[in-house]
Amino acid sequence: MEAVGREIVDAAIKVHRVLGPGLLESAYEQCLAHELGLRRRRVQRQVVLPVVFEGLRVDAGYRLDLLVDEAVIVEVKAVEALSRLHEAQVLTYLRLSNLRLGYLLNFNAVQLRYGLRRFVR
Repeated sequence: MEAVGREIVDAAIKVHRVLGPGLLESAYEQCLAHELGLRRRRVQRQVVLPVVFEGLRVDAGYRLDLLVDEAVIVEVKAVEALSRLHEAQVLTYLRLSNLRLGYLLNFNAVQLRYGLRRFVR
């Protein structure tokens, strides 16, 4: 799982270096998925994430931006600054999906390292 995480960060840095800040999230998401695919990673986009409460499955419209190798969640943002709400979103997605590793990537940062957050549950 750590190798997948390193690959995600490396691919995200490449996408950011080539495109720079200022685009829509959807553009970064698609380019990152493409770059990870070139690196032979299995990438699913916009994966539906239901909420399950006492056996009731609620499709509440939650979607993972990217699911890499069926193990790592990637949430893509293009915002002025990441907030605690963005971080809570990734942590909630990890809990609901029962996965352990997630990344929050803000491509609107001057350098991606300032917009990168890693979460382990």
